[in-house]
Amino acid sequence: MIIKSLELANFRNYDSLEINFSNGTNILYGNNAQGKTNILEAIYLSSTTKSHKGSKDRDIINFDQEEAHIRTLLEKDGLENKIDMHLRKNKSKGIAINGQKIKKAAELLGLLNVVFFSPEDLSIIKNGPAERRRFVDMELCQLDSFYLYNLNHYNKIVNQRNKLLKDMYFHPELKDTLNIWDSQLVSFGSKIIERRELFIKQLNEIIYEIHRKLSGEKEELSICYEPDTLIEDYGRLLSRSQEKDIKLKQTTVGPHRDDFSFIEKNIDIRKFGSQGQQRTAALSLKLSEIELVKKMTKDNPVLLLDDVLSELDSDRQNYLLNNIGDIQTIITCTGLDEFVNNRFEIDKVFQIENGRLIGN
Repeated sequence: MIIKSLELANFRNYDSLEINFSNGTNILYGNNAQGKTNILEAIYLSSTTKSHKGSKDRDIINFDQEEAHIRTLLEKDGLENKIDMHLRKNKSKGIAINGQKIKKAAELLGLLNVVFFSPEDLSIIKNGPAERRRFVDMELCQLDSFYLYNLNHYNKIVNQRNKLLKDMYFHPELKDTLNIWDSQLVSFGSKIIERRELFIKQLNEIIYEIHRKLSGEKEELSICYEPDTLIEDYGRLLSRSQEKDIKLKQTTVGPHRDDFSFIEKNIDIRKFGSQGQQRTAALSLKLSEIELVKKMTKDNPVLLLDDVLSELDSDRQNYLLNNIGDIQTIITCTGLDEFVNNRFEIDKVFQIENGRLIGN
């Protein structure tokens, strides 16, 4: 799997851009706030239909324009595929694959698999549970269209139920409709819990050995899934929480409150690990993500490194760079630092300045 080229029009700070990538290692360098990350965001959108920042389409489009375009040409199994994405401020996005418009975003999933690694990911262990859920959801939505379907429906139902809980303040008689929403939550939520459980099991089969090597064979890491409720208890707990939910005007039971712990020698490093341990675990998690995508898709993902090398010490930098292998990699950095030039082969370098490509 490789990205051959990317074209942007009215996307973020780019009026127009056309960039042709190497199959190997590509460097995008320039000062901060020039648009390097925007290129990675466009690639991520082409893969998942969503921004890695959680931005809405209208916020991605150039300020004084009504629409933007992303055109991504990729090669997979010797065949070329073109993804056209049309973003509009006041309408849902349009997507076409090889000129054929698709009706559902799920039809795009699996065509282009990416692993996105940013400095924020290094804090995934110590940050709140929302960040860890987001990591799991971002990866599973790429790999499993059924998970995406269930997650989208679940989130919509949670929002609708929360609205109902607020409306009940003025219309208490609406309480009779709560059970209808609850049964739907249990239906979709149970499937999410089941898939997350399998995902963590699959990750654990990979992360143990990666983390052991990364820590100099000093540490053994495992991930534990901490569901807010077990599937068999879900309906009962949701029903029991109705009065509490009415008072708080929000849904307090379900997988939208799940968490994941990282255990080393029976110690939860979320709470008791050093910053070094937490960063090493985060790097192990990302490297495991790469291997899991390879295993599940029988293909290499495209690796997007957003200014993350400068946040790693030399040992972790070396381990990451030495384990990229033959994966197409696109790296952003503020300069062609000595550690980049001397540690691995660079196939193509691009200078980005104020939304323009200076070098190619």
